[in-house]
Order: sequence, then C-alpha cells, then structure tokens
Amino acid sequence: MLDATAETRETLLEVNNIEVIYNHVILVLKGVSLSVPKGGITALLGGNGAGKTTTLKAVSNLLHSERGEVTKGSIHYRGERVQGLDPATLVKRGVIQVMEGRHCFEHLTVEENLLTGAYTRRDGSAAINKDLELVYHYFPRLKERRRSQAGYTSGGEQQMVAMGRALMARPACILLDEPSMGLAPQLVEEIFGIVKTLNEQEGVSFLLAEQNTTVALRYAHYGYILESGRVVMDGPAKDLLENPDVKEFYLGVSEEGRKSFRDVRSYRRRKRWLS
Repeated sequence: MLDATAETRETLLEVNNIEVIYNHVILVLKGVSLSVPKGGITALLGGNGAGKTTTLKAVSNLLHSERGEVTKGSIHYRGERVQGLDPATLVKRGVIQVMEGRHCFEHLTVEENLLTGAYTRRDGSAAINKDLELVYHYFPRLKERRRSQAGYTSGGEQQMVAMGRALMARPACILLDEPSMGLAPQLVEEIFGIVKTLNEQEGVSFLLAEQNTTVALRYAHYGYILESGRVVMDGPAKDLLENPDVKEFYLGVSEEGRKSFRDVRSYRRRKRWLS
C-alpha cells in the first residue's frame, strides 16, 4: 500500500476532466480526472462499459483508430501536454499500452514477439539483448518457450508475452488493460505478482484497468472507480477495499451478506453515487 511519502511523489501522468466522443455523437467519458504518481500502481476499476479501456486509449492516443477523440480536458505526461502526439512518439517517451486480449503476432515465436517491442529503440543490439534477458528473468516461462510460436502458447503465456514486449520498450509507465481476463485464479495472482515486482524493482509505474476489483486493490496503491464514464469514487486502495459501497457493488458483500446487483436498495445507493 501507499507509504508515508506517497502523497509527495512526482506526478507522472495526469488526466484532467476529459470527455471522449466516438463517431462524433456518442459521449463515452464525461469529465474523467485521475493521476498516476511516479513509481505507483494505480487501478482503474468498473464493470463492462464503464469507460476503462477508453480512458487508457485516450492516454495512449489510440482512439483515432476507432473514430474516437478527446473533445474536452487535457492529458499531461511529465508535465507536458501529450494529446497531439502519435502513439509511436508516446512509446518513445515511455508510455506504452498492453491491450486487452493479449494481442500477439501468432505466427512469430515468443522471442520474435518480444523483440518487436524494441523497434523504437536506437541504443544497439547489446542493450536490447540485455533487456531481453531481463524479461526472461521476470518471465522464466517465456525463456522455456522462446522458440515456440506465440499462437500455440497458453493464455497466461500470451499475457506474459504482451507484458514482456512492453518492457522491451523500456517504459516508464505501462497502461495495462484487463490483465486477468480469461485467466485462471492462480495465473492472475502470478501476473499481478510480476506487476508488483516490476514496480518495486524496476520502478515502472502502472495504470491498470481491471474488473477483478479484489485482486487489483490488493496490489494497487490507489484506485479510481468508473461508472458510465464518470469517476464515482477514488482513494487509497486499502480504504476502497474496506468501503461498504465497494464491498457491496464490486465484491458482492454487504453488511447483510452477499447481495445481488439488482437489489432495490443497492440500485438506490448506486443512483446516489451518480447524482
């Protein structure tokens, strides 16, 4: 959890009151603000359609491929406004997104996939090979499968490939979208454990979008909860885990025991969040 100096950490990424519209008419984000401190793990939580992926794509400038655009607000990285930058330039500056769904080049080997993450680098093969060995240190299973075609590896291994490929770009900040999707609980813990290790040992900051609220808040320092394109709650991860509203809506437990999201009282409380 956050240490005593967390509040004084340098802000690495700041999103200020952004609105996002798709196809010129569909308003998806409605004034979202958040910040990612240098060296922090920040969780972006919420159900399907809450706006988590759209927020990440707004930061990484991948919205235009889906006919989306930021129409209001601003996004700053290291104090500089970055909305106008193309995604490749942003990668060179240290921000890279790991997409939902474990996108890999299926016909390439695991190692070839990892090396594609270094395509923007100009520091020579020796430095790249050194970082490749670092990736294998954190993901030893990938070293075992380095000659295998990525399309024939498991879902967990493909998630590791996607994260390892991001590391090859030497990022300062990784935008990690739904890392637990489709994975067995044991693999989810393994992936999040690696996120924590990379954060602590390599200083990589994370903004991770996740539906698995319990796991995300156990590993994150700070969390934001999205509902219908708005931030409805935020706070230190430890506090959110103990919050009765979060327990009821995202962990499925209330003071009266486990409840359905369709419960009338729950619905009224949720409406109070959004008012």
